[in-house]
Amino acid sequence: MKQIFMKNLNKVNLSASSFINKYVSRSMCHVSAGGNKSIDKRMLQTADRRQSTFTDRSQLRYAKRLVIKLGSAVITREDQNGLALGRLASIVEQVAECQLEGRECIMVTSGAVAFGKQKLAQELLMTLTMRETLHPQGEANHTLEPRAAAAVGQSGLMSLYEAMFAQYGVRIAQVLLTKPDFYNEETRKNLFSTLSELISLNIVPIINTNDAVSPPMFVVEEEVPVKGSKRGISIKDNDSLAAMLSAEIHSDLLILMSDVDGIYNKPPWEDNARLLHVFSRDDRQKIRFGKKSKVGTGGMDSKLNAATWALDRGVSVVICNGSQDNAIKEIVEGRKVGTFFTESTSGSMQVDILADNARNGCRILQNLSPNERAGCVNTLADLLLAKQQFILDANEKDLAEAQKNGLAKPLLSRLSLSPQKLRSLSTGLKQIAESSHSIVGRILRHTKLADGLMLKQITVPIGVLLVIFESRPDSLPQVAALSIASANGLLLKGGKEASHSNKALMELVKEALSTVGATNAISLVSTREEISDLLGMEKHIDLIIPRGSSELVRTIQSQSQRIPVLGHAEGICHVYVDREAELAKALKIVRDAKCDYPAACNAMETLLIHEDLFMNSNASFFHDVCNMLKKEGVTIYSGPKLNQHLTFGPPQAKTMKHEYSDLACCIEIVKDVEEAIEHINRFGSSHTDVIITENKESAEYFQKQVDSACVFHNASSRFADGYRFGLGAEVGISTARIHARGPVGVEGLLSTKWILDGVDHTAAEFSENGSRHFVHEPLKLD
Repeated sequence: MKQIFMKNLNKVNLSASSFINKYVSRSMCHVSAGGNKSIDKRMLQTADRRQSTFTDRSQLRYAKRLVIKLGSAVITREDQNGLALGRLASIVEQVAECQLEGRECIMVTSGAVAFGKQKLAQELLMTLTMRETLHPQGEANHTLEPRAAAAVGQSGLMSLYEAMFAQYGVRIAQVLLTKPDFYNEETRKNLFSTLSELISLNIVPIINTNDAVSPPMFVVEEEVPVKGSKRGISIKDNDSLAAMLSAEIHSDLLILMSDVDGIYNKPPWEDNARLLHVFSRDDRQKIRFGKKSKVGTGGMDSKLNAATWALDRGVSVVICNGSQDNAIKEIVEGRKVGTFFTESTSGSMQVDILADNARNGCRILQNLSPNERAGCVNTLADLLLAKQQFILDANEKDLAEAQKNGLAKPLLSRLSLSPQKLRSLSTGLKQIAESSHSIVGRILRHTKLADGLMLKQITVPIGVLLVIFESRPDSLPQVAALSIASANGLLLKGGKEASHSNKALMELVKEALSTVGATNAISLVSTREEISDLLGMEKHIDLIIPRGSSELVRTIQSQSQRIPVLGHAEGICHVYVDREAELAKALKIVRDAKCDYPAACNAMETLLIHEDLFMNSNASFFHDVCNMLKKEGVTIYSGPKLNQHLTFGPPQAKTMKHEYSDLACCIEIVKDVEEAIEHINRFGSSHTDVIITENKESAEYFQKQVDSACVFHNASSRFADGYRFGLGAEVGISTARIHARGPVGVEGLLSTKWILDGVDHTAAEFSENGSRHFVHEPLKLD
């Protein structure tokens, strides 16, 4: 266990020189009245302290010193007579893990009174007479004294903590506090000297108030002064106690665990109550509190005051629900748990608010006329050209930073924008605008169910889309245009490598939306939200579309359990050159499929060649295609069958199911079209596959049997693109079997709803002996 601790300690410890210098400027401990100067030596062994709080959650993983406050509602059972042992054991496990990782943990805990009540209730029951036992009203005369309960419960509570922490090899120490400890200068110094000593010895101090001699919780009306602070704090509960201790020992993070999920803008049981995931001082006036917990002494107002007080003194704070699984662990990992307090007041809007705005924006777009939506898209297309230099300047910043950071060449290619790309984007957006007039509200089915009862099925927007993309800033205006045309709200989460480009392009999108009064229909998520947190927003997001690496797409598909995902994880595209192919034509198509844009998901990754073109009189084709690819700078790998026939030649591919996304590909030989189809269905990704042949029957058979979203005959795989299909642009390419498949344009972003118009119709009238009858007559579509 010691080896594990020492190994993990290196992960978060800071250099010796830094914390020695810090200690000189911010010493928090003095020599005790007894003259024990060893405290100063111990203090030099504590970690360096930050000058300011963390500004976002991702930084919380660097927090070294933690104060964890457990409220009474967290560790007490619902009946208030005893502890919630399962919940407490989980919290202890998380604290122990943090300690073993090299962090320094201090706990402020309630629970002694509840634990004591449980024991005293048993003793009280034993002392009751038979008559008192049979008449429950007699128990009312035996009210349990809280101080006595605390005296009985303190030793038991600490024994329980000691046994639990011992399972992980972590030592603890109890620190009991009373009111005088905060006003007597000598005892005050001794208190923090003791805490410092315990921390330096890798012991977890467990702090609670001595409720056996003070009322639980003792109320200190006057403020307790804190060194270096502009004002002190009134210690009225364990929240203010934990805040004061955090400031005194220069904690990095204070976690206040309660029975609610965090700070709400109003009491959480009221309608439209919204959890604030991030809280800054500007939010203080937006909060309205309800009643405090029935257990303990501190309400949410108290927690908010304690949190902001600690924040003012350089301590980051998170208020969370102690009942949530792995809350502490997820907080220090930077996950979105509870309410995170930050000094920053210029941060971006919360994602749930952006999503609500997008939902409202969706309704605004849906109520616009087709001409108004088309006009908005045309405005965006014109802005791409009018502000071309503004966009390219931003893109240059991204490219410079990417090259400095060693971004891979395929990603650099995707990141780059050019005047030609912007012209193509503008043209594609105008195509979208032109085709958008009959998109939303189109009647798909019109049926006369009975006399006077008419049914229509019409197209409607899906709702709010979340598109997550990497490196491709050109995706932003494409997806935005498709969302406007289909009247969908949209959240965009771009990669940090394209942050400057995305921000510039988003300004143009907002400018175009402002012309139709729907500015908030589309937003760029610029906060450092973890993707896993976004995937849990099923109440706000209706469809997720990932565009990026196969790793990104697979991660999103596996983690999104309640929001549908549209996309493809890999683009393993094949080109099969049949025995009856025109070889000059084949060389031309293969070159384009691989070399036109190797980083694209529709680029060829595997070339399948009929064995007759390798072994017989046409064997020159194999050499011709290899020479052509090498001339283009393509690295060639051989499949297992081809490799068996080669004495010298390309190295064998590690796997046949690989997306190179670069100037590289694999070549394999097959005996006929059947084997080519079998190979593609086994190793392909159902994206795009091609046959090159002059035999029409073979081509039709190939296109029927290959199970891919796009299957081409005598055409490059690079045609699998929304713009080239005439869709104007695409939101992505889907290899799914439902909803939309292949390049997804405006049509793929629509759902349907049923519109029924009647007079006074009731279902009962259509029973067997009813007065009305179904006719189910199809009508012409308007």
